[in-house]
Amino acid sequence: MNTDIFKYDGQRKLSLGRLSTDSRNFDVVKNEALKMTAEYQEKIEIMQEKLYAEAKEGLIIIFQAMDAAGKDSTIKHVMSGINPQGVDVTSFKQPSHEELAHDFLWRIEQHIPRRGHIAIMNRSYYEDVLVVKVHDLQKGYKMPRRCIDMPASDFFHKRYKHIKNYEEYLNDNGYRLLKFFLNISFFKQKERFLQRIDTPDKNWKFSEADLKERKFWNEYQDAYESAVNHTATVSAPWYVVPADQKWFTRYIVSKIIFEELSRIDPQYPEISEAERQKLPEYRKELLRQSGGSLSS
Repeated sequence: MNTDIFKYDGQRKLSLGRLSTDSRNFDVVKNEALKMTAEYQEKIEIMQEKLYAEAKEGLIIIFQAMDAAGKDSTIKHVMSGINPQGVDVTSFKQPSHEELAHDFLWRIEQHIPRRGHIAIMNRSYYEDVLVVKVHDLQKGYKMPRRCIDMPASDFFHKRYKHIKNYEEYLNDNGYRLLKFFLNISFFKQKERFLQRIDTPDKNWKFSEADLKERKFWNEYQDAYESAVNHTATVSAPWYVVPADQKWFTRYIVSKIIFEELSRIDPQYPEISEAERQKLPEYRKELLRQSGGSLSS
């Protein structure tokens, strides 16, 4: 499957109402997808080790979605087996008083990884053009009037501009960005919420806030659509992935991550010829120290 069908890089506009949220419109067999997902996981693990060793480029993966779309499980499943030494996962919740006292990108900057690492963001700075926009939270910001005393459309267009500039800055400093919107349907979200209520082991996943936010479904759809259309670029594309079937979401996400790592094409560092010539002597020294020999 060509993953470009899920890709938005500024060349076309996103219209969420026209997109499928499941696999029915795609020629994909579940068993084959599960097999391929496992293969991509293994390949991602190998390439992540090379990325870490080379330490030239960093990869930032952003997950955004409506509640119950499967962000947590997708991250856990697709990145299972990855060496945690080279992967940082951050879940961004409601900003703290300390975070609100700084610019909106400040808390994100604390979690930009070293080159060679992969950073996974469960929600991100995009919350400032999503939940903030839906609930007009910018009106309560402790900021100069010149920064917030304007039409909401102007305020958020400034935010989109700042985000695009920031992502260009990251790209210019050696970071690739993958941005995923997991596109769940209104009906599937209801089904998963009911599962959380009806299954004792999942009760902890549900809160009254989930129900309240669901009432703003249409507003959130508009906010996501606008965010994608204003911030999708060639160097920081969005991928809008159907999320009604978790196996299909994991398959597509793992394939896209593998493809991006393949474009990076990380390699193990090469040692100098002078150092290479010393290796036999180093080997002899180690054998003398141990008093033994290496088995084949």
